[in-house]
Amino acid sequence: MSLWPWKQNPWFETVLEAQRRTQKRLPPSIYAALIAGSERGRTPEENIDAFARMQFAPHVAGHQPTRDLSTTIMGIPVSLPVMISPAGVQAIRPQGEVAVAKAAANRGTIMGLSSFASKSVEEVTAANENTFFQMYWTGSRDVMLERMERARAAGVKALIATTDWSFSIGRDWGSPAIPERMNLAAIIKFAPEGIRRPKWALEWFKAGLPDLTAPNLKSPTGKAPTFFSAYGEWQQTPPPTWEDIEWLRKEWGGKFMLKGVTRIDDAKRAVDAGVDAISVSNHGGNNLDTTPASIRCLGPVADAVGHQVEVLLDGGVRRGGDVAKALALGARAVMVGRAYLWGLGANGQAGVENVLDLLRMGLDSAVLGLGHSSISQLSRDDFLIPDGFDAVLGNKPVPQKRAKKA
Repeated sequence: MSLWPWKQNPWFETVLEAQRRTQKRLPPSIYAALIAGSERGRTPEENIDAFARMQFAPHVAGHQPTRDLSTTIMGIPVSLPVMISPAGVQAIRPQGEVAVAKAAANRGTIMGLSSFASKSVEEVTAANENTFFQMYWTGSRDVMLERMERARAAGVKALIATTDWSFSIGRDWGSPAIPERMNLAAIIKFAPEGIRRPKWALEWFKAGLPDLTAPNLKSPTGKAPTFFSAYGEWQQTPPPTWEDIEWLRKEWGGKFMLKGVTRIDDAKRAVDAGVDAISVSNHGGNNLDTTPASIRCLGPVADAVGHQVEVLLDGGVRRGGDVAKALALGARAVMVGRAYLWGLGANGQAGVENVLDLLRMGLDSAVLGLGHSSISQLSRDDFLIPDGFDAVLGNKPVPQKRAKKA
């Protein structure tokens, strides 16, 4: 028994509690950097709130004693329909993406690794053999070929292409100042925040200060660029065309996902480009503010192309019930981002495992209450969905030429 009975239980019972603990633990500027959104920040709010508009229709009896929550994502078996969405610079803990990858492996699911990660693809694949690597359209084609080859050599199982980015950088609540390097000037400037968060500061003091570079964007003969220089390369690269996406898919040669689809016409173009999967996502609200919630875009996209490619949902997932709702609207699985980052901030690798356990328990409760024995049985009939819920984007009929009068 603990000699300190008032010591906080490291286990948390909701993702929101993990977020509260992360806010208390991290320096204010680092926590602020994790908050999603641009401009007014409405889209991140709607990503979460839209799930509550779908209401359960549970049964009172006839529940199944066992439930199967497993599935596959682009051929990879997973124990639950939840995978780690790639997110850049996870140096809120010294182990960063390696801790997340280990947590995902321990819970039987896939790790999504960002090009802008703080840990190398080799370290992460060593921690989780089922790793998908995310590539932005940044740099020349030759540079992108080098990065794909490196990911392939490291054992990456699939490529995630993310071609949308943060068009709007201003935030009404302000953006935190982030140093390019942790040099003496930066240490002095951020010292007051470290003093306010002594446990966080001590952990980094023991591990060594982060270098704030993007190791996965390192050239074969050069040094890893800083995050800011890597971001500058991204901004200076001309936006990709659909032909570029098809080229990327062809050059990769393996399983390929296009992330950031919300429109039906884009989904169909992605199918034509030969993708194996698409992720219905609005980039967590970090793109154009007032974009509809991802869950509202999911159904129309899944109805249009779900019979041709795997469809995943990314955005606003905080509970297992949210996962059930996404599956009912046609998603094969969901990708989680902020949820596991809050877990990482709150309790490291164990915190990420905690989040995945919460999602599993919530999903199992939903499948149980709805009277099913498998996630494959979930459908719209299990929910009360309000009129106008679906956000049908990019589905205008092609105008027909009128016949000339005789």
